This record gives sequence, structure tokens and C-alpha cells, in this order.
Amino acid sequence: MAKRQTARRSPLDAAPAAESDSESGGDGGSTQGGCPSAGDAPAPAPGPAAALLPALDPSPMGWRDHGFYLGPDHVPALFDRMGNIGPTVWWDGRIVGGWAQRKDGTLAWRLLDDLGREARTAIAAEAERMTAFLGERRFTPAYRTPLERELAS
Repeated sequence: MAKRQTARRSPLDAAPAAESDSESGGDGGSTQGGCPSAGDAPAPAPGPAAALLPALDPSPMGWRDHGFYLGPDHVPALFDRMGNIGPTVWWDGRIVGGWAQRKDGTLAWRLLDDLGREARTAIAAEAERMTAFLGERRFTPAYRTPLERELAS
């Protein structure tokens, strides 16, 4: 048994040790390798961003309680009767609408709240980017939601 423990320890013993600065009040970290240390200025907060996520995306599917990213009034438009979510429009970390691909390949989207010009402009740009990315590819979600059906027609 002692032989096995020695065999298990030997790879760790061969690894180089790193020095820690815990006694001088530092966090014990190092700025080597690009990791910030406690004394570095915090990174600026990112601004709001637009995203178009596909149907059944795990971000909204993974939460039974949608309240922190989706208004309760919008659930019937974005989910089917079985609880599957359709394609969603996100702004600043929240679901704010839905989208669909039409037969001609264009993307139609609708906001479920008035978010202002900045959000509409960013979402329109994201829809254009996604249209270009999809190119000639066409798809229809397996689980269609009321809003997706309406926008696709």
C-alpha cells in the first residue's frame, strides 16, 4: 500500500512550485499569464448587447423560473404548450422578443416591449448579420411557438 501512495505522489512532487505572496497581504495570485491581480483596476462593465438565439437554446430552457430574464406576459408568445422556447431576441441579458426565418431567407423579428432606438438599431444589425451568416440555409424549428409561426408567414 505504501508503494502505491508513493507512486501517486511522484508526479506531483516533480511539478515546479510557485511562490505565494500571502504574507504581504497579496492575494497569492500572479499577473503572469494575463491574470489580473487584486491591485489591478477592474475591467469596465460591458455595454448592452443584442443576440438572436435559436429555438431550444439552453440559456432559457435551463430555468423553470424565467422571471429574471423574461416578463411573464411574454411566455405565451415565446413558448409552445410543452414548454419549449422558440427563437428569441435578447437585449442586455433579457429576452425581449422573438424571431423567425421566412421562406425567402430573411429574418423577421418583433420586440415585445418598447426598448428605444439603441436596442432596435443593435437588434436590426444582429438580424442582418445572422441573415448573412445563414446565407442560403433554410430551417424551421421542430417546436414552433405562436410568435415564430406568425413571423415566419
